[in-house]
Amino acid sequence: MKKNQFFTLITVLTAIFFQSNLSAQNPKAQRPNIIFILADDLGYGDVGFNGQKLIKTPNIDRLAREGVKFNQFYAGTSVCAPSRSSLLSGQHTGHTYIRGNKSVEPEGQEPIADSVVTVAEILKKAGYATAAFGKWGLGPVGSAGDPNKQGFDQFYGYNCQSLAHRYYPDHLWDNGKKVVLEANRNLIYNKQYAPDLIQKQALDFVDSRDGKQPFFLFLPYILPHAELIVPEDSIFQYYKGKFNEKPYKGQDYGPDATDGGYASQQYPHAAFAAMVSRLDLYVGQILAKLKEKGLDKNTLVIFTSDNGPHVEGGADPKFFNSSGGFQGVKRDLYEGGIREPFAARWPGVIKPGTNNDYVGAFWDILPTFAELAGAKSPSNIDGISFNSALTGKGTQQKHDYLYWEFHEQGGKQAVRQGNWKAIRLKAAGNPEGAVELYDLSKDPAETTNLTSKYPEKAKELGKIMNNAHVSSALFPFENTGTN
Repeated sequence: MKKNQFFTLITVLTAIFFQSNLSAQNPKAQRPNIIFILADDLGYGDVGFNGQKLIKTPNIDRLAREGVKFNQFYAGTSVCAPSRSSLLSGQHTGHTYIRGNKSVEPEGQEPIADSVVTVAEILKKAGYATAAFGKWGLGPVGSAGDPNKQGFDQFYGYNCQSLAHRYYPDHLWDNGKKVVLEANRNLIYNKQYAPDLIQKQALDFVDSRDGKQPFFLFLPYILPHAELIVPEDSIFQYYKGKFNEKPYKGQDYGPDATDGGYASQQYPHAAFAAMVSRLDLYVGQILAKLKEKGLDKNTLVIFTSDNGPHVEGGADPKFFNSSGGFQGVKRDLYEGGIREPFAARWPGVIKPGTNNDYVGAFWDILPTFAELAGAKSPSNIDGISFNSALTGKGTQQKHDYLYWEFHEQGGKQAVRQGNWKAIRLKAAGNPEGAVELYDLSKDPAETTNLTSKYPEKAKELGKIMNNAHVSSALFPFENTGTN
């Protein structure tokens, strides 16, 4: 049975208690609306506030300018589904239910279990309206992992992350209803750009808010994930001709197109830049709609990405310094694969233009949002609330360590403890395998392996890896192949 009645009762009573106490102290006080914007495969260095020089991101940069920029915040892991599972469940990838990208038929990914308590469920039970618009990837429509069964009142977008490779898909999902996009039917035509359709739903949701009920809006956009394609509008035209280009030959829309392919692109650098700027445009539209509705002052807006930059479909992260000077890209557990751009804005609460070096990760989102809602977090999570770091008030609790694992390429593990970072490659079935050791305070790019100099520290972090990993029958890490 999902989330027993006792837990539900305690959660509701806690929310009521929090609200009554808050009102007694300040009758005008309100729990904040929460908007969590998740880019797809956007690197640490792809945004202006982290040094990007070639791509314009004024609205994303505004979040950092008018709020706080976190310099050491990490994704759940270095690919989509498990990173999102970590985000929603509050558990690192040694514990979270979904540990890898695993497709199921006829459409979708392995469903997150009914027993998992998600951040959306917690907020919904605390009285929040909840919605998600974008890419899901945690269970087919009608399964236990359906977003409508995991705490979201509304969902619109791609249920399947494999189909989200295509920006002109032949269908999307509106809750449990399949929305056929006639202009894109059978991937022969390409007229309806899915990100624009998804953004309209997000704006309509904000437009429907009257300020009486707090809301949680999850925006897992697919930009700038491959394929490299964007409408021929002013944004794309701005970047055409600005860069040296090497055309990419892919699988174009037409009778032979498949769902998971990537279209050809004559201007891959310009297309990627335009996709990031289009994402930035969406962020600006959300901020403008909040202001129009009078909701901006009581809304926490967070922007980040699900993992490091990709190299598929003609993408060129080296050209844009997408990893921000760190080693690695998507599918790596080096900093470039998991350290993410992270900015938060909450007018009147978060001091503008601040920087924070709190070392956190996706599993901290659940307890943070639960605390803001006056709700109780499950006891089996790995995250801690970082509200003190967000607001600059109080003493921020710190993690003893952060842990990640990755279930492809022979298996990988990583742990960060203080400034020490250890990585184990070819870890599947090799729990005593050698680790690489880095001192991030002196070597953030992870160029010098210090294992031979500090063997005891390497051994200590290797033991943490083994203890942090709990075997999963669904995702048997010890049997992972070399994909």
